[in-house]
Amino acid sequence: MKQITASHQFIVAGVATALLMSAALSGCSAPRASAATPDAAEPIAVTIGPVAMTDLASAIDAGGVVQARTTATIASRILAPVREVRVVPGDSVREGQTLIVLAGDDLAAGARAARSAALAAEQGSRAAAAELQAAEAGLALARASHGRIADLQAKRSATAQELDDATAMLRSAEARVFGASARVLQAASAVESARAASDQASTTNSFTTIAAPFAGMVTEKTVEPGNMASPGTPLLRLEDTRGFRLEVRVDESRIGQIRNGDSVPVFLGTGTISITGTVVEVSRAVDADARAFLVKIALPDAPGLRSGEFGKARFAGTPRRALTIPSSAIVRRGQLTSVFVVDKGVARVRLVNLSDSEVLAGLAESEVVILSPPAGVTDGRRVSVEGR
Repeated sequence: MKQITASHQFIVAGVATALLMSAALSGCSAPRASAATPDAAEPIAVTIGPVAMTDLASAIDAGGVVQARTTATIASRILAPVREVRVVPGDSVREGQTLIVLAGDDLAAGARAARSAALAAEQGSRAAAAELQAAEAGLALARASHGRIADLQAKRSATAQELDDATAMLRSAEARVFGASARVLQAASAVESARAASDQASTTNSFTTIAAPFAGMVTEKTVEPGNMASPGTPLLRLEDTRGFRLEVRVDESRIGQIRNGDSVPVFLGTGTISITGTVVEVSRAVDADARAFLVKIALPDAPGLRSGEFGKARFAGTPRRALTIPSSAIVRRGQLTSVFVVDKGVARVRLVNLSDSEVLAGLAESEVVILSPPAGVTDGRRVSVEGR
């Protein structure tokens, strides 16, 4: 009794399998009384292609993240409280636009004091210059007096004492000129120092206004008014939206096949967006842990492209011999993949297993398939090959 039951189950399973295969074939062709028997209708003209061994490049897929080509972390250069934050993430900004204002009343006062000190130094320089002019005038007078006394003394009309007095006055005038010249140089140095201090104070005061270094979009804000900004602490992140790139890591064993300037297919998001990028950089330093190289791929402008998005680059691998068919011959209906082969002038449906255009099962080399099958082609339909 148990043996009869097992046999009954085997027969039922065989019938079910036959029904499923019949349904699959009927799904790939129009309903017919006999799919295996050629019909007597007029042959349909078709174009055929070969099933042949070809050189097929194996693809190397590498995933990564889309990044803006230019990014900037905005930070303060001074320690000061935050007074205003004029942007939020998502805002587009222009180059030089004010992003953050820091409280800097003490810095502004210091800048004004430095400017005043510079003006005072300039006035002191002018006074030193005037003193030098007076000393030079006194020296000219002393030289003239000394010359006259010396002439009179030579003629015995002036005493030796008078000549000594004139000589002493000349030496004193020369010393005053020397001292005035030194004070002029000292005043000039003081002016330069005061001006440098004024410029430094003004520059430091300008650090209270943080502006955008380039046009782009604010992507992150880590500060609020009232917070204390310190040098080196990130306040905002800004990225240039005029150009993006995909950064992927490629295994060390395959990096030799990638060169700068190579065109690479890139699939973004779920793979629905396909664009062509260009390899612009292959890092020289290998990741010691992952044994992978960083490859940067410049992306063209594409609608909706943004940083942080997942992307996949497909690099061409080493070519290999594989059995392939033209992609236009492939017919997909639901989860079934089939082709029409031409056998003695008759179209036959053939279920196949494919990887892109590579034949994994279902076809043999030297068979021919129908390219872009016309709507009237069904299993068992007579066909005529164009060009024959």
